[in-house]
Amino acid sequence: MKKYLFLLITGFTFGVAQSQEIADALRYSQDNLNGTARFKAMSGAFGALGGDFSSISLNPAGSAVFSNNQFGITLTNSDVKNNSNYFGTSTTDEDNSLDLNQAGGVFVFNNKNSNSDWRKFSLAINYENTNNYANSTFSAGTNPNNSIANYFLSYANGVPLNILDDSYYEELDHGTQQAFLGYQGFVIDPVNMDPDNTEYVSNVAEGGNYYQENVMYSEGYNGKLSFNAATSYQDKLYIGINLNSHFTDFRRSSVFYEDNSNPLDSQYKVSKLQFNNELYTYGSGFSFQLGAIAKVTNKVRLGLAYESPTWYDLNDEFSQKIIAVRSNADGDLPKDVVDPRITNVYAPYRLQTPSKLTGSFAYVFGTSGLISIDYAIKDYSNAKFKPENDSYFSSLNADLSNTLDNSGELRIGGEYKINKLSLRAGYRYEQSPYKNSSTIGDLKGYSGGLGYNFGSTKVDLAYAYAERDAQQGFFSQGLTDGPKINSINNIVSLTLLFEL
Repeated sequence: MKKYLFLLITGFTFGVAQSQEIADALRYSQDNLNGTARFKAMSGAFGALGGDFSSISLNPAGSAVFSNNQFGITLTNSDVKNNSNYFGTSTTDEDNSLDLNQAGGVFVFNNKNSNSDWRKFSLAINYENTNNYANSTFSAGTNPNNSIANYFLSYANGVPLNILDDSYYEELDHGTQQAFLGYQGFVIDPVNMDPDNTEYVSNVAEGGNYYQENVMYSEGYNGKLSFNAATSYQDKLYIGINLNSHFTDFRRSSVFYEDNSNPLDSQYKVSKLQFNNELYTYGSGFSFQLGAIAKVTNKVRLGLAYESPTWYDLNDEFSQKIIAVRSNADGDLPKDVVDPRITNVYAPYRLQTPSKLTGSFAYVFGTSGLISIDYAIKDYSNAKFKPENDSYFSSLNADLSNTLDNSGELRIGGEYKINKLSLRAGYRYEQSPYKNSSTIGDLKGYSGGLGYNFGSTKVDLAYAYAERDAQQGFFSQGLTDGPKINSINNIVSLTLLFEL
């Protein structure tokens, strides 16, 4: 049978979702240091303190610590710099974004019955952008061993030739679509032309030294809207609850390019190739939080908070395109374009992220300052895609359990007051969510800031720095080589607070 190149009218195709990976589960399971400027300046160590909008998102008992009604809004500028090293070649890319990171209000109701031990009741609503997905990465280098052809071969081997010859892209599942693109783009060839053939070989010129580039750009957010209620008992015990609504909107574009100068003969071999992928994920979710703060003495406070898993309902839309240039010893350069112009709209699916437990300690030096320590535990191996009886999700969940691990996070923050001026600093350390600790490494961060109290109005400014190393393959199978990436995140936040 003869291969054919084609162009279909732009459209949508609907099918079962089978393109999720471990990285997708982590995207919605990990939190960043977001929220008010005071919270960021102290690296988020607020579990035993309360009295801050972002502390409510950490420990819902924190709203009962407020003395008066208060409204707050935070603007954040985030700068992410990715330093990539791929087989000895270093490149750098950077992304900068400005967004409304937090907005909320708290209403405090004092009990007028002086004989009651329940002194105060509070209601709050707070929005936080828990993750800003604006990011850009550029990697380039010469791979001495592996070609992108191995990606398509990993999907094609085992697929009958007649399926790749006689089917349309939109009729196939995700894995077979990858084989189809490689076959129709002349990147891979069957061992023989028997319709039942299930073995394939690379049609890329052999000899090693494949120059490869990968550009990845993402944008979007993960928002959390918390509805809070809390109360205090004798002004010594504070307890609270959050009901959280989550919503996410994520877009990622990637362009992988490969070429080589390997020896050619009379046969046409692929010498240049470009592979484009576009992913759009959107959806919503729900979680709840329970928390308590105990004022053990006037100086010592303890906190404990539980955050449930977030139960997401997600939708994926995915599109692809491949461009291949073939060459022979005579110098001919036929160009093959396989552009289905089809957006795969997969069936909705569910994701359950892991729960989180946070223990906190704070020591308050009267009205002059404080030091606070939080330690949180989250077991990423408990993340699950659903329905679990789906064979693909069952296998993926097993990979999540075997690959991811329990992760601890330490946050330390301090504040010192000089009249109406407050000086703040913090440190943050988060363990890798991976058992191998190299796919995504440990995170280390530092922060600082200041605030000024004008009376009914407060202004806070913060700077936070975080650094993390990672090494993830360009693709999950076939071509699993990937760059070493050092990511540096610089965040500047400004918060305005108004007391009523």
